[in-house]
Amino acid sequence: MSDTKQRLLNGALAAIREHGIAGVSARTIAAAAGVNQALVFYHFGSVDDLLAAACTTSTAARVTHYSERFATVRSLRELLDVGRALHAEERSLGNVSVLAQLLAGAQNDERLAAPTAASLQLWIDEIESVLRRVLAGSPFTEIADIPGLARAVSAAFVGLELYEGVDQAGALQAMAVLEQLAVLVEIVDDLGPLARRALQAKINRAARTA
Repeated sequence: MSDTKQRLLNGALAAIREHGIAGVSARTIAAAAGVNQALVFYHFGSVDDLLAAACTTSTAARVTHYSERFATVRSLRELLDVGRALHAEERSLGNVSVLAQLLAGAQNDERLAAPTAASLQLWIDEIESVLRRVLAGSPFTEIADIPGLARAVSAAFVGLELYEGVDQAGALQAMAVLEQLAVLVEIVDDLGPLARRALQAKINRAARTA
């Protein structure tokens, strides 16, 4: 990738942080990138296409950045620990505000909706891989929709990241509840063979009648 294109991608993210999605334009992006605004259209065709590219490439880079940490996760509680670290780092870098602005813009702009959804899918795929590994052999796998659970976890973290800005105590409380659920899964997994078989039978019956 050329230096100019990378500067424009970085400039797009900087413009979102400074002006919000409603204030982003070729002019504000070019100013943040330190280039002529005509280069926005030369390299990307439109402001929306540049924003889409910035969203996709920046998310891919962040997912790659965390992939090694995700690979070491062996329990749901460890996944929450990584989630906390990820949350703190992304907020300090301003990436949470960028995500919030892109989600807001995507509500009324189909050209932003698809790349924003694709970017979120990168996180979902990573989390799904972790969940399949840490829940392998657990009774919960009999009834859990792992892809759906990965989406729920991702949506929860996105929501908490945005919610913390208006109610930090409430966000911490919600995180504590997620940890309680992780502890519950560990307790179930530590049950003896007879208790596990009884629980498994109840889960199977519930699954058949659901």
